[in-house]
Amino acid sequence: MLRLFKKTIAVCLIGFGLGTIMVLLLPVTWWLFITGVVIIAVGLIWLSC
Repeated sequence: MLRLFKKTIAVCLIGFGLGTIMVLLLPVTWWLFITGVVIIAVGLIWLSC
């Protein structure tokens, strides 16, 4: 149960990061783009655990 919960959170993080990057694809503010990349990376790391 806990493992499924962790995977769900990881997938949500990846989705949120991708959404952030897609919405802010116009690289007006680089820190928001970098934040999206970091969120995706954290989600992938969490998913691989």
